[in-house]
Amino acid sequence: MAQSGKYLAFVSIAIVVLLVSSIVLFNYKAYLLLSFVIIGCIMLPFFARFEIREIAGREVVLLAMLAAIAAVGRVPFAGLPSVQPTSFVIIMAGLVFGAESGFIVGAVAAIVSNFFLGQGPWTPWQMYAWGMIGMSAGLLRNTWWMKKMWGKCLFGFVWGYLFGWFMNMWIVVSNLESFTGEFFVGIYVSSIYFDLAHGLSNVFFLVVFGASWLKILERFKRKYGLLEVEG
Repeated sequence: MAQSGKYLAFVSIAIVVLLVSSIVLFNYKAYLLLSFVIIGCIMLPFFARFEIREIAGREVVLLAMLAAIAAVGRVPFAGLPSVQPTSFVIIMAGLVFGAESGFIVGAVAAIVSNFFLGQGPWTPWQMYAWGMIGMSAGLLRNTWWMKKMWGKCLFGFVWGYLFGWFMNMWIVVSNLESFTGEFFVGIYVSSIYFDLAHGLSNVFFLVVFGASWLKILERFKRKYGLLEVEG
């Protein structure tokens, strides 16, 4: 695994600890600070490479544009719970530009979209969950099955559930004082529809737009030599 991949693996574990401890210790009061801490942690190796000129300014602009598209794309679909193209854009970023870029696009898209839809204690959890979608897409992009459309669709569908299950943990951890087995099961059962909607919407966007997005982003990557140093 590349150095940035090892760093992301470490940070992904550390962020989970921060997410849980922020609720237990600070009772929701530090969620915005935690959001910026997450951004800072995942972008440290990116900025380090920028300083040694392995990354050009146009690459920063490209990732910012992808994050903006992912964020703004969520807003028109706000009336349709869990149906949005955000996860699709994040998956595309990870597949073309790698795990580090996928994590950055996912995390930034979450916090930016919540400036429109509302910030709250759930924001850092969404940043982590969407970041992990991009990171895992990048880590798996060279596997034989992710090179097939059915593999990408399976990946998107499964992450529809994994995203929802992880976000359910925010509700569980924030209600530990009233935690029961029935409460735990009820939370996860009640999210089945929303997780299914998220998974199916990922499949829809991947089938309809996946091939064209990959072709366009790969063309930009080859033409301008973008992010070639990333493992």
